[in-house]
Parts: sequence; C-alpha cells; structure tokens
Amino acid sequence: MAREIALRDALREGMSEEMRRDENVFLMGEEVAEYNGAYKVSKGMLDEFGERRVIDTPISELGFAGIGVGAAMNGLRPIIEFMTWNFAVLAFDQIVNNAAKTLSQSAGEFSCPIVFRGPSGAAGQLAQQHSQTFESWMANTPGLKVISCIDPYDMKGLIKSAIRDNDPVCMMESEIMYGHKGEVPEEEYLVPIGVAAVRRQGTDVTLVSYNKQVLTCLEAAKELEKEGISAEVIDLRTIRPMDHYTILESVKKTNRIVVVDEAWPFAGISAEVAYNVQKFAFDYLDAPVIRVNSADTSLPYAEPFVNAYLPNPEKIIKAVKEVTYMKA
Repeated sequence: MAREIALRDALREGMSEEMRRDENVFLMGEEVAEYNGAYKVSKGMLDEFGERRVIDTPISELGFAGIGVGAAMNGLRPIIEFMTWNFAVLAFDQIVNNAAKTLSQSAGEFSCPIVFRGPSGAAGQLAQQHSQTFESWMANTPGLKVISCIDPYDMKGLIKSAIRDNDPVCMMESEIMYGHKGEVPEEEYLVPIGVAAVRRQGTDVTLVSYNKQVLTCLEAAKELEKEGISAEVIDLRTIRPMDHYTILESVKKTNRIVVVDEAWPFAGISAEVAYNVQKFAFDYLDAPVIRVNSADTSLPYAEPFVNAYLPNPEKIIKAVKEVTYMKA
C-alpha cells in the first residue's frame, strides 16, 4: 500500500530498513545524530540505532570519508553523509583515489561497499561555493557508481540498492527537494541501479535530464503540448552506469533530442548523452542534438543572475522549437 511522503522521509526509511536488515550498515557525517541531520533526513535514527551506528563527526570531510573507506574494506557498509557535495571536494582524495580504486588495486581481494551521499546543485542564492553540480565530476571516475534523483519512490529504492552494492556509490540529492512528496509503498522494494525512467510519453522530441531539472522538463513539456508539440521526458536516475538504451529507443521514435543539464556545458553529462546519441542513433536524427545547461561561469549571488544562470522552461521550449524547426 502506498502513501505520500517527503523525499527526506523516503531516504530515512530506506537507510533504516537496511540498518535493521544488516548490522554492518551504519551512518556517519556532520550533524547526522544529535541534530537529526542538517536536512532532518536522519531524524530519529540515533534513538533507534544508537551512537555506535549513527555517528556525528567533526567538520573534517577528508577524515571521516577515509574512516568510511577503511571500514568498508574491513567488511562494514558505511553511509557517509556530506552536508553538501560542495564540502565533499575536501574528501575527493578518499573517494577518487581510494574508494574507487580499491577493487582494482587489490586485484579483487578487497571491495569497498560504501555510499557517499548529500545534496548537489544550486539551491537559490547560495553563491559560487555552495551551488555546484558534481554528478559529472564523480561519473568521470571509473569504479564509482553515480545516482541522481528527486522522486521519493526512486530515492528509497535506490538508496537500498546502493547500500547493498559492493561498489562505492555516490548518491546526489537536492537541497531544495527534501520536502518534495511522492507515493512510496509501505512494503519493501528495490529500484535497480542503471535504469532510466520515462516520466512522460511523447512523439515529437525527447527531453533527457536528471535530478530537479526533470521537473523543469515536465513543466516545459506541458507548455509545449499547448502548441501541439508532444515531448517525451526521460529521467536518467543513474548517471553511471547510464541507461543509453532507453534514450536511444526514445530518439528512434521522436527523431529529436534536447538534453537538459544543470551542470556546466563543458565535458558534462549532456555532452556524454549527445555523443552517444550521434554515435548510435545518427540515422534517426532529424535535427542536431541541442543542450540546455547552466551558464559557463560560477553562479553569482544576486537573484536575477541566479534565474539567468540556471535552465528553465523557457530555455527548454526555445531549444525544442529549434530542433522541431518552429519559430521560437
């Protein structure tokens, strides 16, 4: 039976279910215990699981990420929460040079079943050092799996799959979407890593995105429908491994694609999608692939600049009209 719950509650349910199922799973990070989480994701978990399994840390991302990697190599399954992935830059040495490489460096002797999670991307007027999108950074590293979603059903099923995975997984969330609600079953379920979701069926153009920009695409699709343009919306959900099959099958049907990516345009997720579409579906394209990205600059603080910087429905609609050869 499904009920409507917030994203933060879906995350907490998924983590708590796995901690009840497996005593080797524990949560560690800044403010996860006494404060119930910076975004209240871990509310009540300290009371249920105790201080040995819900652990507050100092403001030392490199340090507690390293503790997590060592614990994972020794048979535990840590969940490492970063208050934001912007702060996790300090821990990249552990994530990229240790967690991602443990299996290959040990010739298969050691795995590193660890989940690094926290919010990524812009959240309003938080300026340059608190607004970066890190999916492409992590996905560029062999050995890491990268998940990025904002649907509560997906979030619960994917965090459970991530915790059970024997490889290191980076879970990218959204600071402004923790209150976003959706239907989540009460019974246990898993969502497989590496499978995209078609959020809206369409025939004229494919819109591909991830995380909160999927909602921007859906909003644009509703407006396009008023003008007689049918847009199919694909939610990647997993960035690496990426579900290219779902994207290509959609392009074979619509013959046009716009990729919407909150990250900077250079060497990002949108570039990877565009490359694979032109390589494997070139003969099906009736127009060039177009990308809608954030501006190629650091995010300014002032509100007008924030609005100009990020993708929005108007930018997506303009791009769709270009690929459908309608006058924008």
